Amino acid sequence: MFKNTMKTTALLAGLGGLIVAVAGLIGGGSSMSLTIGVGIAFVMVGGSYWFSDKLALMSAKAKVIERADAPEFYDIVASLAQRANMPMPQVAVSPSDQPNAFATGRGPKHAVVCATTGLLSSMPRNEIEGVMAHELMHVKHRDILIGSIAAAIATAISYVAQMAMFASMFGGRDDDDEGTNPLAMLLMVILAPIAASLIQMAISRSREFEADRGAAELLGNGGSLADALGRIEQLAARRPMMVAPAQAQAYIHDPMSELRGSRNANNARMARLFSTHPDTAERIARLRAM
Repeated sequence: MFKNTMKTTALLAGLGGLIVAVAGLIGGGSSMSLTIGVGIAFVMVGGSYWFSDKLALMSAKAKVIERADAPEFYDIVASLAQRANMPMPQVAVSPSDQPNAFATGRGPKHAVVCATTGLLSSMPRNEIEGVMAHELMHVKHRDILIGSIAAAIATAISYVAQMAMFASMFGGRDDDDEGTNPLAMLLMVILAPIAASLIQMAISRSREFEADRGAAELLGNGGSLADALGRIEQLAARRPMMVAPAQAQAYIHDPMSELRGSRNANNARMARLFSTHPDTAERIARLRAM
């Protein structure tokens, strides 16, 4: 736990340092673009975070259920929440054939955990428990908040870089801008958003590993979640699921991974750098080791 927490902290610090570096390169003459870019990013992502549960449920066409609608599934979530000493979240079901699940909400007191009909129909009880334990750990660790902060900073970096380039091209130059290197500015516009995206994706993968670890501890072993991940990986390829790209990272398995995948090994390695989820085989190996 400590290792993953420190990794997440270091990555968030790296994002913060990157935006400071971008601001320093822009210089005082374009400092207004930094303020505007950061403001726009935090308003946009902050709004998404505040209404994350509604947006995620709408994207998945999911419906919040009561115990009478799916008593076995509802009782699994209730039992796990009690064992984890957490408030009972809302429970939802999404009408998708692909076995998958996600958690959303501002925190433990405003959380929703959702499973697809494909997951509920294709998995035994112990594997459903493994999946939902993973989702509850996302809630307990406040990963929606962490992800929103990372997204806000990464979005701000992209805005600032684009606005700085626009200002340098069309805003003219003054005495304060004479020290700005045009080549350095161009490299910043191209590379800073890429670097921010890489760090953001690394944070997401780190939180997936941490949720896996927390689920294994809650259940006493990692076997049921490992089995569930293997089954999801196998079935997802045959049951495609279209979701909004912004929501894909919330799922236990990237619902669009098969659409993004590549048979070329070099392309696959590059894709993993920009993936919100760790390699499933690595996740399973870590869980088996527990």
